[in-house]
Amino acid sequence: MNINWFPGHMHKAQKEIRQLLPEVDMVIEVIDARLPYSSQNPLLQSIRRDKPCIKLLNKSDLADVELTAQWINCLEQDDTIRAYAVNSDQPNLVQQIPNWVRAMFPEREENKKPIQVMIMGIPNVGKSTIINAIAERNIAKTGNEAAVTKRQQRIKLRDNVILHDTPGVLWPKFDNQNSAFRLAFTGGIKDTVVDHEEVAFFGAEYLLKTYPDMLKERFDFDPLPHDEYELLAKIGAKRGSLRAGGRVDLDKVSKIFINEYRTGQMGPMTLETPEMMDQELAEVEKMLAKKAAKKAARKESFQGQNKSAGKGKPKRKK
Repeated sequence: MNINWFPGHMHKAQKEIRQLLPEVDMVIEVIDARLPYSSQNPLLQSIRRDKPCIKLLNKSDLADVELTAQWINCLEQDDTIRAYAVNSDQPNLVQQIPNWVRAMFPEREENKKPIQVMIMGIPNVGKSTIINAIAERNIAKTGNEAAVTKRQQRIKLRDNVILHDTPGVLWPKFDNQNSAFRLAFTGGIKDTVVDHEEVAFFGAEYLLKTYPDMLKERFDFDPLPHDEYELLAKIGAKRGSLRAGGRVDLDKVSKIFINEYRTGQMGPMTLETPEMMDQELAEVEKMLAKKAAKKAARKESFQGQNKSAGKGKPKRKK
């Protein structure tokens, strides 16, 4: 399955973000602690430059604690970035965000000039819930589906911080299809545009290798199934997801499996590590270089054919 999703309003959101960025002092990007790389927006990486940034690894209660610490360390290798693990069950921690912002601008204590902050994040990463916790009132609309925020908002916070909310933005094309599947597995891409069975197989394959004991405990397996198909089939049988003749309803059990991962019922599990992403990025670079070389060769061949064809044509008399 090749996942690419880009509704029309996303074009407008990208344009708004590009226009707003020069006017703000810093950026807060909300990312998913279960996939800290894949849930970052590459648009921000390309246009932020050296503007200060706070990365909030949200839903950290659903992620592997040790890997979250590794990711924070990895992200903070960039001197312009500070990273923090947060989740909606810790509103007191989230309310510290204005303090974290001010700590990056100590000179503003004297001149009292407001700090302009843009907050952004891909759909369904929990950005609106964080905004409501910071503001200590319901300002931003929340929901368990992608693309809830549709327009910009300007929110005055305590400590002289002005927060500019932006719509959640995904990108038009996924060069790394593994990232696309991870986003689909966590709910960052609308369920209406993905194949639940393929997404469940992708997640099951990874979790079997990485968190076998947690799967064993959650689904009471002994021994653990050998592969992703057997895992889903046995979960389907246990949960009564059967069709006529006793066949497992793969669509139904796939949705059950995805939902139990998203809601943390299987335990805190992270879908990617810094080392994994280094390897995948290297593979993507090779793939893109190969595509570019192939495209250049086609273009050269096409131009050569046109030149050859042009030589045989009679010249027009002036």
